[in-house]
Amino acid sequence: KKYSDFIKYPIKMMMKKRKLKEGTENEYEDYFEDEILNSMVPIWRKNKSELKEEDYHNFYTEKHFGYEKPLKYTHVSAEGVVSYNAILYIPARAPYDFYTKEFEKGLELYSNGVMIMKKCGDLLPDYFGFMQGLVDSPDFSLNISREVLQHDKQLQFIAKKIKEKIKSELLSMLKEDRETYEKFFINFGKVLKYGLYSDWGLNKEFLQDLVMFYSSYEEKLTTLDEYASRMKEDQKYIYYAAGESVDKLSKLPQAELIADKGFEILYFTDEIDEFAIKVLLNYKDKEFKNISSSDLDIKSEDDNTDNVEENKELFAFMKESLGEKVKEVRASKRLKTHPVCLATEGELSIEMEKVLNALPDKPSSIHAEKILEINTGHQIFEKLKDAFHNDKEKFKKLSNVLFNQALLIEGLTIEDPVQYANDVYELI
Repeated sequence: KKYSDFIKYPIKMMMKKRKLKEGTENEYEDYFEDEILNSMVPIWRKNKSELKEEDYHNFYTEKHFGYEKPLKYTHVSAEGVVSYNAILYIPARAPYDFYTKEFEKGLELYSNGVMIMKKCGDLLPDYFGFMQGLVDSPDFSLNISREVLQHDKQLQFIAKKIKEKIKSELLSMLKEDRETYEKFFINFGKVLKYGLYSDWGLNKEFLQDLVMFYSSYEEKLTTLDEYASRMKEDQKYIYYAAGESVDKLSKLPQAELIADKGFEILYFTDEIDEFAIKVLLNYKDKEFKNISSSDLDIKSEDDNTDNVEENKELFAFMKESLGEKVKEVRASKRLKTHPVCLATEGELSIEMEKVLNALPDKPSSIHAEKILEINTGHQIFEKLKDAFHNDKEKFKKLSNVLFNQALLIEGLTIEDPVQYANDVYELI
């Protein structure tokens, strides 16, 4: 039943059965009868016009691909240099072990209705490893080994066609059934993002139109193409913020200037997001820019930096008191209502720092180059100036409190919570 259910010849077996004995009302007798055990005509060899949606769903359940109705299915019949039939399913949800090393991807592989491999991983790229289904081709030998299959040109041809078909079906779902696509992406979107990042971005152009991110535009999932279509004429970059949740990212001080300009911000809430974007580099000739970047390349109408030279010594002393914790202290061009924020310089962001430091067996602590930005138009800056001129010890405490508050906003750990609490108590 497992391997030969779909061969075209009937497989019979004499089966013992029971029937009511003739001439009696309650006496039964045993008898033997030939019974066909195999299905003979597989569903994938039938004409699509003969089949209903229910047939595909029943087959999905019978094959134990899943117990919930799949989100989508497609039936492929191809003839040519390589002929094959396939039924492919997009499951309703990810299996419990999908994001673990134990998960095994693959489609069932048949040759003329005879199963030759339960899980043929070479038929699917890792980023489409969630797919369920099967492929049947008369071009494979029944005794072909797994090692030979890996280098089989016919298998590689089929795999390429299946990959293209899956993408086509996903794009169709995105366009015609947005709600279902978003359900799919919530379950499997992360593996598509890993596909962007893996193999040094080899598949980024193939996958870039399938990925979605939350956005400041109605705080819903959006594609990169949709974001690009809404960009302002004077917008140079695709702006993004990376962090734990949409709620926290929407409140970041660094977003004030960008929001004031009416620019949309993508919210990266998966750990892989920013790493994937670093590989993608740009989309439709627009580079990605972290809102915490040291240079947003945006002119603020009220940037509060006219007195930078006047406060040069204050910023220098603040940097000295904070030591190696920050690369620089400077007046902010992005803050409007918040007193302080952290910016970063270089390729490593604060969120990437958190992700890399959480990895097991990391060689040493990894730190982004942090810049403490001060809002010179905020009332707290007046207190800083007063302390700088009249009480240097108080100034140092204020500097440490403001820096630690900036760390907390970013979700980073304070080096000395007790000292921070004591400084706050003393300054209240």
